[in-house]
Amino acid sequence: MRLSLRFIVPLGIALAAIAYAVVPLVDRLTLKWFVQDLERRSELIANTMQEPFADLLRENSRPKLARYFEGVIRGERVFAIGFCQPDGKMLYATRAFPPQVSCDPQTLAADRDRVLQLEDGPLHVSVNPIDEGGNRLGELVIVQDMSFVQRRSEDTKKYIFYLFAAIAAVVALITVVIAEISWRGWVAGIKALISGEALLRSPEQVNVSAPELRPIAKDLQALVHDLESERLGRDESQTTWGPDALRRILREDLKGDEVLIVSNREPYIHERHDNVIEIRRPASGLVSALEPVMRACSGTWIAHGAGSADRESVDRYDRVMVPPDNPAYRIRRVWLTEQEEKGYYFGFANEGLWPLCHIAHTRPVFRAEDWEYYKTVNQRFAEVVVAESRTEDPIVLVQDYHFALLPRMVRERMPRATIITFWHIPWPNPEAFGILPWREEVLEGMLGSSILGFHTQFHCNNFFDTVDRLLEARVDRETFTISYGGEQTEVRRYPISIEWPPSALAHQLPVEECRRVVRERLGMAPDLRIGIGIDRLDYTKGILERFMALERLFELEPHWVGRFAFVQVAAPSRSSIDEYQNFEARVRALADKINERYGRPGYQPIVLKIEHHTAEQVFELYRAADLCYVSSLHDGMNLVAKEFVAARDDDRGVLILSQFTGASRELHEALIVNPYDIEQSAAAMHIALTMQPEEQSARMRAMRSLVAEFNVYRWAGRMLLDAARMRHRRRVLSRGRRAPRLTAAG
Repeated sequence: MRLSLRFIVPLGIALAAIAYAVVPLVDRLTLKWFVQDLERRSELIANTMQEPFADLLRENSRPKLARYFEGVIRGERVFAIGFCQPDGKMLYATRAFPPQVSCDPQTLAADRDRVLQLEDGPLHVSVNPIDEGGNRLGELVIVQDMSFVQRRSEDTKKYIFYLFAAIAAVVALITVVIAEISWRGWVAGIKALISGEALLRSPEQVNVSAPELRPIAKDLQALVHDLESERLGRDESQTTWGPDALRRILREDLKGDEVLIVSNREPYIHERHDNVIEIRRPASGLVSALEPVMRACSGTWIAHGAGSADRESVDRYDRVMVPPDNPAYRIRRVWLTEQEEKGYYFGFANEGLWPLCHIAHTRPVFRAEDWEYYKTVNQRFAEVVVAESRTEDPIVLVQDYHFALLPRMVRERMPRATIITFWHIPWPNPEAFGILPWREEVLEGMLGSSILGFHTQFHCNNFFDTVDRLLEARVDRETFTISYGGEQTEVRRYPISIEWPPSALAHQLPVEECRRVVRERLGMAPDLRIGIGIDRLDYTKGILERFMALERLFELEPHWVGRFAFVQVAAPSRSSIDEYQNFEARVRALADKINERYGRPGYQPIVLKIEHHTAEQVFELYRAADLCYVSSLHDGMNLVAKEFVAARDDDRGVLILSQFTGASRELHEALIVNPYDIEQSAAAMHIALTMQPEEQSARMRAMRSLVAEFNVYRWAGRMLLDAARMRHRRRVLSRGRRAPRLTAAG
C-alpha cells in the first residue's frame, strides 16, 4: 500500500500540472477553430446574398432590402448585417448592428475578421466585398453572435478536467488492484484491459477469473455515460426533452429568470365533500400540458380559484403550494364574484369567443355587459401578475382565449417583461373573426405579447390575415412578425403535446389486466371489443356524430352487435350555459335511442359516463380499449389522441382521428376521417376492429416515437428558448448600442 501511495501522489501532481498547461492551449485552439468556422460561414452567406442583393440595390427599394436583411439575420448565430458604400457611408443596417463598427475604409480594413468584445458577449465581425460585373458595389458587414463559444469553452474545460480526473482515478485504482492481487490475476487483468474486453463488456460479463476488475469497469462505464450525457445536453438536436432540459434552459439560457403562468383554470382544485377537503385535477387539456412544465420550472401559476374549499386552502396571500404530495410550485388564486364569472367566463369567453373561433355551427353570442366583465377580470389578473412578479422582467406565459386583453395590460405596467401568449383553440379566418364587435380591442390586447403562439401554421396564417385586414399594422410574413404601435410581436407555431412518459401511466396494471378490470366493472362479457371516447361534454367534440357513425356501423356490419361496445366518457362542462344543457340532452337521447335499438340483456352498445374521471382512470380505459375515436369538429390540437398513443406501451390499439384536429397534422399513422362523413367514420371503425396486430403495432410504434420526441417539454422549451433569444437581443439594444433600422445614404 505504501508503494501504491508513493506512485499515486506524484502521478496526481504530474497530471494536475499537465492539465494546468493543456487547458489554455485547448482554449486557444478551440477559439481559433470557431473563428475560422465563422469566417467561412460569413463568406458563404456573402456569396449566397451577392446576386439577389445586387438586384435589390438596383431596384433601390428600402422595404424589400429591409425584409431581405431581416430574413437573413433570422439564421442561427447571425446577429446583425450592414452594407457600406464605397464612399464610406452606411447604406443599410439592421437594428442590432453595433455602433462600434463603422464604414470608414481604414476601420473596415481592421475589422475584416475581428472579434468585438461587448458586455453581453463577443461578436465576430466579417467584411465581405460585393461585386457585380467587376465593379465594387460596397462591403457587406456580417456580425455573428459568439456567445456560444464561451459556453463551449467552459464545457471543454470541464471535459478536460473530467478526463484527467478519470485518468487519475483509473490509474490509482489499477495500482491498488495490482498491489493486492496475485501474479496470475494481475496478468489476466492486464490482458483484458489491453484487449479492451473488460471495459467494452458489462461488469456482469467480465471474466470471473478477474472479479477484482468489475468495480473498475462499472465506475468507468458510469463516468463515460455521465460525460456523454452532458455533451449531448448541449446539442439541442439530440436533447432528451424532459424536466431536466427545461431546468437547464432556465438556468443557463434564461439565467434563472422568473416564470409565471396565467390561466383561467387552476391545476389543482380543493373541493369540500362531507366535511372533508378533496383535491382533484380538472379535465382540461391545458392543465394536462402545463402542469408538468410548471413542476419543472418551480414558478407561480395564477388562476381563478373556483373550488368550494379553495379559500380555506390558501395562505393569507391567497397562495398554496402544489402538488400536494410533492410541492414544487405555487398557485396564486384570484377570486371572482358570481356575476364576474358569469359575464367574463360563461358569457364573453364561452358564449362568444369559443364558438366564434371553433366555427362549429353554433352562433356566438355577444353582450356589452359580458364584454365589460371580460375587461374588468383581465385587468384584475394583470394587477396580480404585477404584484406576484419579483423582478421587472419576468417571463409571463398567458394561456388561451380567456385573457386576450391581458398581454397589453401587463405590457403597459411592465414594459421589460417577456410575454408569451399561447392560443390553445383555433384562430378563424378574417371574415369569421370580423363579426366580433370588439375585434380591434382584442387584437390590440394580443399584440401586447412578445411572442404569440398557435398550434398550427394554418392558425398563424389566419391571424396574420386578420391583423392585416383589421388593423393598421405592418405584417411581415417572411420574418413571422407583426409591428404595431412601435412594438414587435413574433407569431410562431408551437404544436402542444403531453408529458413523456405520462405520470398517470406509472402505476397502471398490464394491458390484459386493465381489460379484465374494466370489463368486470362495466358488466361486459370477457371477449367484448371496446371503443373509447374521452371528451369534455362540448358541442365541438363531435360526440353526436360519433354516435351516429356507431349506429351506421351496426347497420352495415350487424355482426358487431353484441361483440362491440363504445364507452363514452364526457366530463360535465359549462353546464350553466343553455347551449351546453341542450347538447347534453341530445347526447343522452341519441345514446338511449341506439341502446334501445341494438341493446339486449347484459349488453349495451353505448356506455355513457357523464362524470369526472381521474387521469389514472382515463389511462386505464385507454389501455383496455381496442380503438379510440377522436371526432372533434374543430380543435386546436386535441391531447386525447396523444394520451391514447402514450398509454399503449403494448403497441396495440387503433386511433381514429378527425381531420379537423391539429393532431392530425402530426399523427399520420392514425385513421384520419371527416367526422361529418358518417359512412366514412363507420367504415373506419370496422377497419380498426379488423386490423391485424402487425399493422396495429407498426402504426402505434411510429406514433409513440413522435409523441415521445415532440412532448410537452419540447413545446415549452422551444418557447423558452425563443424568449431567451429575444431577451438577449433586447439587452444588447437597451445599453445604448442601438443602430438605426434603415440608414439612407447622404
